[in-house]
Amino acid sequence: MKHSLEQMEKTGYLEQEFRLFHIKDKNEREFQYHYHDFHKVIVFLSGKATYHIEGKSYHLNPWDILLVNQYAIHKPEIDPSAPYERFILWVRSDIADSELTACFQKARDRSFNLIRLNSQIQERLKDILYELENSLDSQAFASPLLCKALFSQFMVYVNRIFLEKQYILDQKSYSYDSQVENLLRYINRHLDADLSIETLAQKYFLSKYHMMRKFKEETGYTMHNYIVSKRLLLARSLISQGTPVIKAAQQSGFGDYTTFVRAYKKQFGTAPSKS
Repeated sequence: MKHSLEQMEKTGYLEQEFRLFHIKDKNEREFQYHYHDFHKVIVFLSGKATYHIEGKSYHLNPWDILLVNQYAIHKPEIDPSAPYERFILWVRSDIADSELTACFQKARDRSFNLIRLNSQIQERLKDILYELENSLDSQAFASPLLCKALFSQFMVYVNRIFLEKQYILDQKSYSYDSQVENLLRYINRHLDADLSIETLAQKYFLSKYHMMRKFKEETGYTMHNYIVSKRLLLARSLISQGTPVIKAAQQSGFGDYTTFVRAYKKQFGTAPSKS
């Protein structure tokens, strides 16, 4: 299926520091690639699911945890023959306790998003999640304070496990194309550089047609659409941090300002000066 730039869409909106969802469903819905303005933790409980994140496919077991960082392009692929149950935790990227989001940046740096737990740590996180779920529905004394404490506790454990590599690394739990992974890593770290098809093909000693075909097969997007969208997301982030629009465009790899404004309006539905 061809994905246009407009189809690389943002989903969800988050005003609070975090939101927790516990979802169980069974349907034949086909998910599209998308991204969020916030971070996301997915705790897979049951079903048959593969999660695609930035060129890697993760084959999930019960209580696997996925860290989906802000702006990461991703989608689940669900087998509808079994109920799909999961916790989903949305986390704002600008929360007050910024240390709690370090794991998402590390996931981006490592190009790796999966936490597979041993049974002892798994039980500890289970208890925290279910207590957090109950507290969010409670009207008892100081429930909001307890919720925040439980959220912080959960995220501290997740960060410790991921940053210190305390998870189980199972080579069978994920699959990817190494050439496409190298391309994705380079693109995301050099959005302000020359990322023309010809330049990338020469850098990685690939036929440009072979490279473009493999990239599309692994990510669902043409290289051009992927690069433009990632540059726009970077520009939007810079603008939100106070960078002047023209400078943000330049730092995001747009050589022509008119082209940038046109693409920005197409992606976000508003002019960059009004973001």
